[in-house]
Amino acid sequence: MFEELEKINARPEPFEFYTASDLWADEHTSEQMLRFHLNEEIDVSSRKVEFINRSVEWIASRLNVGAGIKIADFGCGPGLYAARLAQRQADVTGIDFSKRSIQYAQEVATRDGLSIRYVNQNYLEFETDDRFHLILMIMCDFCALSPVQRKRMLRKFHQILEPGGSVLLDVYSLAAFEGREEGAIYEANLLDGFWSPNKYYGFLNTFKYQSEKVILDKYTIIEADRTRTVYNWLQHFTPETLEKEFFECGFVVEGLYSDVSGSPFDPENDEFAAVAKKL
Repeated sequence: MFEELEKINARPEPFEFYTASDLWADEHTSEQMLRFHLNEEIDVSSRKVEFINRSVEWIASRLNVGAGIKIADFGCGPGLYAARLAQRQADVTGIDFSKRSIQYAQEVATRDGLSIRYVNQNYLEFETDDRFHLILMIMCDFCALSPVQRKRMLRKFHQILEPGGSVLLDVYSLAAFEGREEGAIYEANLLDGFWSPNKYYGFLNTFKYQSEKVILDKYTIIEADRTRTVYNWLQHFTPETLEKEFFECGFVVEGLYSDVSGSPFDPENDEFAAVAKKL
């Protein structure tokens, strides 16, 4: 038992493990995530509906969304942005790891007569011959990727963008990093049954990596017949560190904002958004 507890509470190296499939491809947790996505009153998997509507208005104005504009939405979830942008005559492709979310998004597109291409795939592995005018990665998905994965994504973005194309993404700030504390929690059915429909015991270990500006929420879920660990990594950025990553992959940051609705940049905000243009 002592050795098991030592393992549960062990601090890994930053981004040592990648367990996205345990969250997005698991039958039970993907159902829970979709439920959060579709709850218009909370900011969990997606923003509140009022924010999404305001965000789409700003994106359409700031980035000239309309007929003939090709958009790739990486981490599209159930298509909350993709559908609204397609209603503005944009040609939208949505990519997401969750089969359940993609199925829901496709059902909505069919119901509403929207021509959207949805791809059920880990976007790290997405390849296409299409070229886009705009790429979105919203809800701080970029922060869940390791430095190697982020470079891979930005190079992919550069490859599939038209000349002069843009990327819009949001990230967690240093203000958010400073607001987090290390800790350990143990609960029966941690997060009210989020991790399994069966009885389980959950451990949450939160680690801060000061020099890397990374937070890890490490979940260990113990059921009667299995034990699994899910690593939720969150990289935090300054404008300078984000601009550096963009520049090294062939982009220049044209604008910084507090969020993807275009609110003026505030360094005290927990998040910020960037529009970067392909050089």
